[in-house]
Amino acid sequence: MHQVAVSGWPARPGNRKMTEIQEDPHKTVLLDRAVDCLIKRPGGCYVDGTFGRGGHSRLILSRLAAEGRLLAMDRDPQAVAAAAELAASDSRFSIHHGAFSGLQACMGEQKIDGLLLDLGVSSPQLDEAGRGFSFLRDGPLDMRMDTSRGISAREWLAQADEQEITVVLKTLGEEKFGRRMARALVEAREKEPLVSTTQLADILAHACPVWPKKIHPATRAFQGIRIFVNSELDELSQVLDASLSVLKPGGRLVVISFHSLEDRLVKRFIRRHSRGDELPDWVPVTQDQLSRRLVPVGKACKASPGEVESNPRARSAVMRVAERLP
Repeated sequence: MHQVAVSGWPARPGNRKMTEIQEDPHKTVLLDRAVDCLIKRPGGCYVDGTFGRGGHSRLILSRLAAEGRLLAMDRDPQAVAAAAELAASDSRFSIHHGAFSGLQACMGEQKIDGLLLDLGVSSPQLDEAGRGFSFLRDGPLDMRMDTSRGISAREWLAQADEQEITVVLKTLGEEKFGRRMARALVEAREKEPLVSTTQLADILAHACPVWPKKIHPATRAFQGIRIFVNSELDELSQVLDASLSVLKPGGRLVVISFHSLEDRLVKRFIRRHSRGDELPDWVPVTQDQLSRRLVPVGKACKASPGEVESNPRARSAVMRVAERLP
C-alpha cells in the first residue's frame, strides 16, 4: 500500500498536524530496473500481470524484437480499456481481463520468458475518488479492483461482525488498534450506514488513541480492508505457484511489492524454491537432487533517493527477482 500523509483532517491535541505530500500520480515505480531484470531474450514471450496504465508494458514493448510477444493482465475494467488502445496499435501486445491468479489457465501449454508483477493498487485507482481506495478524496466505499464482480467494502462492512473486522484490520492492515477500530465501526453503522471513504476514515481516526506522525491514522486499516476485499494475498500466492509451471528454464520472475505482507510472501516463496525439497538431514542426497526450481537474482532492490523524491509512492517499493531453473 502506498502510505500517504494527508492534510485537511483535524489535528488532535498533542499531535503534530500532518502535511500533504504532492505526488505525480502517473510515474511507474522501478520502471527501468524492473524491465532490465525481466528481459533476457528480446524475441521472447512475456507477461505483465498488472497492466495498470501501461508504464511497464510500454517499456517492455520498446525492448522487444519484432517476433517478441507481451500479454498483459488486469482486473480493472478501466485498465483493460486503456490496454485495448495499445493492443490496437501494436500486434505484439494483447490484454486479458482477469486476475493474475488465472495465469496458468490463460497461458495453457504456452511457456513464457518472464513474468512481471507490480503489486498493490495503481495510481489511477488511488486518484479517482469514485473507486473508494483513498481517503484523500471523498468517494463511495468500494475498493474493488474489478468493479464488475465481488462485494464492495461498503457491503462487507455492513454485515461483518466485530471479530471478523478486527482480524482483517490487525492481520492484513497490521493495525495494532484494530479491535478498537472495529468496535467503533460496528457502533457507527448502528447509527447510519457506512457509505463513504471520508466517513470511514473519520471513524477510524477518532478510534485511534495514538496518531502516527507521518501517515493518517486510517492508512493501515484502509490497507487491510482493501487487501481483504480483493483477496490480494491469496491472488499473489496463486500466481507465484503458477509461475513455476509457466516460466521457461531461464525465465525471470520480477515482483514489486509495496507492503511487508506482500514482500514476505515473495521472499519466502523464492527462498523455499531456491533451497529445494526439505528433507531430514540424514537423507543422503546431493544438492542437484533437491528439485530446486528457482535461483535468486541479486538482492532485494528499492527505489533510489532520487526516484523517491520525484515519486513519493516509490518509497515503500521492494523488488525481488528470481530465475527459473531447468
